[in-house]
Formats: sequence, structure tokens, C-alpha cells
Amino acid sequence: GAGNKEKISRVSSQAIIYIVVLGMSVGILAVGLSPVIPIWMQADVEIRKQASIYFAIISAPMVFRASSIICASALRAVKDTRTPMVINLVANVLNVILNYLLIYTAGLGVTGAAIATAASSVIAGGFLFIHMFRKPILNCHFKGLRFDKLVYKETIGIGLPAMATSTTSCLGHVVFASLVSSMGTTVFAAHSIALSAETIFYLPGYGLRSATSTLIGISVGENDKDKFRVVERQSVFLTIGMMTFTGLMLFLFAEPIMAIFTPDAEVIRQGTRVLKLIATSEPLFGLMIVSEGIYYGLGKTKITFIVETIGSWGIRILFTVICVKILHTTLFEVWICMFADNAFRALAMAIPLFSGRDVKYFESRRKGML
Repeated sequence: GAGNKEKISRVSSQAIIYIVVLGMSVGILAVGLSPVIPIWMQADVEIRKQASIYFAIISAPMVFRASSIICASALRAVKDTRTPMVINLVANVLNVILNYLLIYTAGLGVTGAAIATAASSVIAGGFLFIHMFRKPILNCHFKGLRFDKLVYKETIGIGLPAMATSTTSCLGHVVFASLVSSMGTTVFAAHSIALSAETIFYLPGYGLRSATSTLIGISVGENDKDKFRVVERQSVFLTIGMMTFTGLMLFLFAEPIMAIFTPDAEVIRQGTRVLKLIATSEPLFGLMIVSEGIYYGLGKTKITFIVETIGSWGIRILFTVICVKILHTTLFEVWICMFADNAFRALAMAIPLFSGRDVKYFESRRKGML
């Protein structure tokens, strides 16, 4: 947004180091832990081997997954949102096609599904890296490539809390899934399918979060406070409106959606009940994710980390432990804990923004750039 071409080149070139270092380190760690992760999650003994193989295969090309995330962010930061969208769309379509061919035609089952996911990750990460490298405004290069202390310091200041947020969230989901899996195979099946079904309806919200984060960051770079306020307000209204609509669709068609995934009547019954519950929280969920996008655009990632940690561990997991281990409740009560987590995070992040602190955050970020 500020038009600082020299800094753009420095930051984009540093991205190459981040892709290799983070991708390889996380990939090696994930593959190394793949045999024990299903055990930690208390998965049934008969599926642990397949789960381990699946996780190892999808984790192997972690460098390409890191490339996909980092390069897409770099392209969006220079106002190219179309390229990441097209490449990810093609990769997802390829993933679906390969899943069918490898699971059913080749008869590879779970291994085939993992290979399909890994292959699509390689395609997306590879092509996004090529596009980032060829983008003139990014001026990305290998020449004299080494750690840039100034860029590294700023990246750590913003990126470390963001990484901690993602790590906290992922670990929270693992623990949450582990708690639900201890409730039995039928309950866990209903839980897993319902989560997958819900994902379809909130993915557009995450797309708007990425766009919001990019536009907020650009307005900060341009030092355009009016543009910042317009982007902030319109993003919130658009996201809440869209998530209200998708939540309504999810509520109305919860049972048919569950029936697409499984013929088991009990799984459908339990899944339908929790889907209708969580559908009513979609507007709040939309407020939460768009607020995250605003904070990311402002560089205030520490706030999202604090809220995520309290919501995930202090509300969702704590009360799920009480429900599962002490009260021995049903899946519905467990999803109420998830509902409460979403509501807390939405309000905890949105209230400061709309009580006047957003402008203070804007000005603080501007000072940090100078």
C-alpha cells in the first residue's frame, strides 16, 4: 500500500527462506509424529495404522503447503487476489478427481485419498511460487539471499503471535476431537461429518477474511483512514449477511446434508441436531472471522492469539472435559461448548474494534511502519 518497492522486494525474497525453513521443519516433525498422533487422539485401534499413513503422506509435501500459504499471501498483498483463487480452485478440483480415481478406480482407499491431497498441495504450492517469483512488483530473487534482520524482526513481531494462534487452534481441535472420539464411534462419526458439512457453509467467510485482511493492510500502507473505515464496516456487514444466509440454509437442509455423507440413521439424527444448533451461530462466526481479518491487516496478531487461547482452551475444551468426563452428556451439549467459544471470540474481538480502538490500532500500525 505504501509503494515501497525496495521493501516489497526484500520481504518477498525473505519469503523463500521462510518457505524452505518452515516447510521442511514442520514437515519432518509431522511425518515423525504420524505414528503416535492417532494414539494421542484416542482413535480406535483398527484405524490407527491407516490414520498414521494418511497423516504422513499429506505432511510429506509440507514445503509446498507452506509455499501455497505464503505465496498466496504475497500475491494478495499486491492486490492480485485472482491468481491464488484460480490456482487453489484448480488444485481443489484436481483433488476431487484424483480422490475418485485413486480411492475407487485404483482401489487404494485411504492411501489414495492421502496421495490425492498431497498431489494437489504440490500443484498449488508449485504454481503459486512460480507466479510469486515472476510477479514484477514483488521483484523476488535468489541473488545474495540471506536472513534480513530488519524484515525478520518485523515478521516475528507480527508472525509469531499469528503462528501461535494457529498452533493453539490446531492443538485445541486435536484435543477437542480426542474428547469426542472417546464418546464412541457413532458419536464421533456424527461429529466428524457434521464438521465437514459445516465447513462447506463457512468457507466463503474465510475468503472474505483474507480479502479484508489484504484491503485493511493496503489502506494502512496508503495511510488512508477513510478507506480503512469503509473497508472495515462493509466487510463486517457483508460477512455477517452472507453467513446469516448460509446459516439459514444449513439449518433448513441439515438432515439432507447429513444423509449425503452416511446412510446410518443414528449418525444422521445426531448430526442433524448439532448442525441445526451451530447454524444459529453462523452470524457470530462470521463476525469472529472478519474481525480476525481486520486485526491481521492491522498487524495486531497478539490480540487474536489471546482471544483464541481463552476461547479454545478456557471455554471450548474446559467445558467439553466437564461435559464428557464428569457429566457424561451427549454430543449436543459438547457442541454447545463450541457455540459458546464462537460467541465469546466474536464479541471479544468485535467490541474493541467498534468502540473506537480500531483507529488507535490503525495509527499504532502506521507508527510501526515508519
